[in-house]
Amino acid sequence: MTMLSFRVSDDEAAEIQRWAEALGIDRSEILRDALHRHLVGLSGEHDAEVWERIPLMDSERSLEDIADWGPAEDWADWGDAAG
Repeated sequence: MTMLSFRVSDDEAAEIQRWAEALGIDRSEILRDALHRHLVGLSGEHDAEVWERIPLMDSERSLEDIADWGPAEDWADWGDAAG
């Protein structure tokens, strides 16, 4: 694991401390989680840009129609069968 250090405003530092105390966790855990979530979001945006530039090939889209099939069975009356 690598140590990162950065500055935040006094107000943000106080808010992080309040949340850490309320949640019973370390401030560093809040910051690690926030950084992770932000990086995941950036990765998703990058993936979307790549998919727009380089569309999927036919072989990669072969299962696309299956997504529209819906459930294999009709479960609408399943609750009635139990009683």
